[in-house]
Amino acid sequence: MSQGIHHTEVDGIPTLFAYATGPMRAGLVFRVGVADETLAGAGITHLVEHLALHRQGLADYHFNGATKAAFTHFHVEGAEHEIVAYLDGVCTSLLDLPMERLETEKEILRTEEARREPGQLPLWRYGAQGYGLVSYPEWGVRGLRPDDVREWAGSWFTRDNAVLWIAGERLPAGLSLKLPGGRRRPMPAVTSALPTAPAYFSDGKGGVLLDAVVTDTTAARLYAGVLERELSRSLRQEGGYSYTAAGDYTSRRDGFATVIAFADALPAKQDAVLGGFVDVLAGLQVGRIAQADLEAVRGRTDARLTAPDAAVRRLPGAAEELLAHRPPRGLDELRAELWATTPQHVHAVALEAAGTALLQAPSGHRADWAGYTAAPTTSSYTVQGTRFESVRKDGTALVVGGEGVSLTAGKEQATVAFRACAALLSWADGGRRLIGTDGLSVEVEPGEYGIDAHTMATIDAAVHPRAVVHLPPRQRQRQQQQRQSEGVASAGQAGGPGAAQQVQQKASARRTGGQTAMLVIFGLLAGLWSLLALSYTVFGASDPETSTGEWAALTVFLWAVGALLAWPAVRVVRSTRRG
Repeated sequence: MSQGIHHTEVDGIPTLFAYATGPMRAGLVFRVGVADETLAGAGITHLVEHLALHRQGLADYHFNGATKAAFTHFHVEGAEHEIVAYLDGVCTSLLDLPMERLETEKEILRTEEARREPGQLPLWRYGAQGYGLVSYPEWGVRGLRPDDVREWAGSWFTRDNAVLWIAGERLPAGLSLKLPGGRRRPMPAVTSALPTAPAYFSDGKGGVLLDAVVTDTTAARLYAGVLERELSRSLRQEGGYSYTAAGDYTSRRDGFATVIAFADALPAKQDAVLGGFVDVLAGLQVGRIAQADLEAVRGRTDARLTAPDAAVRRLPGAAEELLAHRPPRGLDELRAELWATTPQHVHAVALEAAGTALLQAPSGHRADWAGYTAAPTTSSYTVQGTRFESVRKDGTALVVGGEGVSLTAGKEQATVAFRACAALLSWADGGRRLIGTDGLSVEVEPGEYGIDAHTMATIDAAVHPRAVVHLPPRQRQRQQQQRQSEGVASAGQAGGPGAAQQVQQKASARRTGGQTAMLVIFGLLAGLWSLLALSYTVFGASDPETSTGEWAALTVFLWAVGALLAWPAVRVVRSTRRG
């Protein structure tokens, strides 16, 4: 056991304790997270967390919960008796969740989700399953029933799938953790949606973002720090292209970790930031690692390891390590490895990272010139079946077969096989969206392809009921916006324009061109006629040869004709806005 952290047990739950003065801190960690769910059931762990905390009410002490990719944390800070009451309350609620709060907590989760902007890199790397689910909405929450939630809590939130950690002057007296028995769960399976790496995709965000999966070592942590320093020096201090250039390191607790790097950019600087970002990575890959940078990062890391509260800060991560069947390492071992790391070790990590890198480039930018392969946004095949041409006559077609569905546009296609359908989103108006485990999706809109009711029923029956997500009615305007913004294939919600979108955009451009011509012609005629009507209205009344009745009648006639000429222009404007 690591220095400063002692291993004990409370009610059959492994417990990590570190001595600390001041307010007591504690956490109960379970080996369950978003990556253990399915896309159609996404959000169930988060819902259990919320329900388990409801009975805590409003308290003077600080407490909260957190649902991560592979772990769920309940943590608290306060007096000893408050720690005991909190942990006991969490365990009691997990045994008997307050189902009278189910619908209310669902609404709270939807509100929370509306403020969240999940990153897209996990989706592109892992697909619509496992670790990739953190990029998706919590679609499963709406349809969860009380029995579903109870079953999930009883299977995952168990005594054998938990670790307790406590920081204080002693273990609190009277601590009782009554949880059901179960089994220690393995780490989530690691999936892949990338045929080759390094890879890239373009996104609407303005900056450059990269992640790479590397072996979880001290050298890898130092590499992340050195990379951050190099990016800051090159892109901010020297180039002046970015305001923020940062790096991060996150252990996956399965022997691997994710190195993340980011640099923001204004539109005019995106080319420079992308080029400078790639240059920094290339420099590390050829071994250009400054000893001064390594020493600076090493010094900061050692300071954190030897700080007075180092053991306390390491407790949550140590609990995760223990749940992942990786006993926490000792402080002496970590420091010895830290000071033994050389630039050559960091160089080896740079090469490993280069082989797994996934780059998010600004919209409209490519990275194939730097050796990155475009991440797939289309499928390599289409299913055999009945073909339904788009009623818009824009070249797109939907193919429905016994194995799945395909959307085609020219030489590009997206296919979702029924056997690999992560979720089927279903709307009451008949619309469907099938999302494959690889992250590609296909929209099935019966009205747009003239699909009969029997075929739609066949699609619904081919997908496992547990993969179906019933969503509330859509507004017509929202449907039109979705059709315009989504192409043949999109990696979940992040893909760039596909062939179908491009075809739709060209057709829309043709329609818009004709509408513009009509707007100009009728607008000019209406304007000239209105000028004539205005002149006669002002000066006609003073004509001695025209009676008042004749002047009034002719004025009404002139303005009526002007209105008729203006009406087509108004119709064009209104239809353009609706489109």
